[in-house]
Amino acid sequence: MNKKQWDAFCNYKSEIKKLCSSINKFSEELFLLQKESCKTDTPDYPLENAVVYNTSYDSFTESDEIKLIVIGDNPGKEEQLNKNQKYLVGQSGRIAEGFFRRNPELEIDFRKNVIITNKTPLHTAKTKHLKYLEKNGSKEIREILLSAQIKMAQITGELHKNLVENCEENSFKPQLWMVGYNELKGKGLFVNYRDELKSFYEKNAPQCWDKVFVFQHFSMNRFLIDLKSYRNSNENLSLMQSIENLGHLHRNEIFDKNCI
Repeated sequence: MNKKQWDAFCNYKSEIKKLCSSINKFSEELFLLQKESCKTDTPDYPLENAVVYNTSYDSFTESDEIKLIVIGDNPGKEEQLNKNQKYLVGQSGRIAEGFFRRNPELEIDFRKNVIITNKTPLHTAKTKHLKYLEKNGSKEIREILLSAQIKMAQITGELHKNLVENCEENSFKPQLWMVGYNELKGKGLFVNYRDELKSFYEKNAPQCWDKVFVFQHFSMNRFLIDLKSYRNSNENLSLMQSIENLGHLHRNEIFDKNCI
């Protein structure tokens, strides 16, 4: 990263820390809700953090090259453990890491060249359990669930904008991948994130919209299955061309094609 990109990343990291700290004030109620939310479909597990700041950010240095921002859903069982406190370190993260390792032509190391974030820093064992928090939480918890999505969309869009705009001439312009498709549609859990992100690019960074992509989630191999299916029907395209075309196809399914 150059100085301007590094400053943008440091500001992003600071904003994430402040957001997590503000939500942690409600950890007692969140712990109760998180434990109750998974009783019917999830084996008991050690619940250690109600809110997860991605500590991998603290390992980045100004000399690192950022090529990609990946937006997952929310921290799961492995992500919230004290020994981890990182995003996409569970099964989904291992699938993503393996994909980039097996495709060196992309020139992306998932743990060195990728800023991993989420649509919310609030933990649940399964993403769908956020609905339980929304239904059974206090007014303050419901407000947090909404405001956290909006804030995460704003600061992530701002980071992407600054990384792209401050690229060195002729260098790779960082892409933004939203993974996790179904909850961005209809009355899904993350439509507030979707709408806020769309609004950000409309108002502040229309020139960066071409670098925004949407994909199926890495979990259950859905990303890989979807990409393989697309490549089977478009054999003349390179891997990167297939990824970008598929990502724009899904982006246009999620967002109004004429919104940017």
